[in-house]
Amino acid sequence: MPADNSVGQGRASFARQDNVSHETLALFDQWNTILYKWNKSINLVQRSSMEQFWTRHAADSWQVTDYIKGPISTAIDLGSGGGFPGLAVGIWLKLKGQGSVTLVESAGKKASFLRTAAREMALPVTVEAKRAESLEAKPYDLITARAFAPLLPLLGYAERFYGPETQIILLKGASVPQEIEQAKAEFDFEYNLHPSATDPQGYVLTLSHLRRRENQTE
Repeated sequence: MPADNSVGQGRASFARQDNVSHETLALFDQWNTILYKWNKSINLVQRSSMEQFWTRHAADSWQVTDYIKGPISTAIDLGSGGGFPGLAVGIWLKLKGQGSVTLVESAGKKASFLRTAAREMALPVTVEAKRAESLEAKPYDLITARAFAPLLPLLGYAERFYGPETQIILLKGASVPQEIEQAKAEFDFEYNLHPSATDPQGYVLTLSHLRRRENQTE
């Protein structure tokens, strides 16, 4: 496993965050170990970015939890891949002692990784090795995604899982202002853009009151 100074510094920086407990750090250490092992044979994340696990992946995913409001019984993460941010939400729920999260990942090998990681970390996680549009349409308390799709098609998936009390928290890149304008052509919603704590060009997009515009169909 990468163990140079930059990796150690990244881990130390993550550990110093206000809401990172010893238990949180231990679970992320475990996740890092499992991911490194699996990533040798499955392209879960770019191999060059494994050395940036703490800054590019862990801290980026964990910042989602800063924006979760109220107790969460059900959550769903779309396009989970290596578990970012779905497994981070699972860690947060485990430490809060509440709820569970469904990770949606259609690639079978990636889904197998997610099941293994969730089992070894004893997280409240269910993995669905299916496409989002094939899942039962029902509301969840929380919807998350990272690098899954541009906002317009993403909201097309998300509306299947949206209810009046649903929170949507998305990790997005520099193009999100343009994506919001495009999405507004088909959806009404309220949103807030928060600067990413880990990416100077990134954002955390929180979104609510999602409704497809009249005369718009899937």
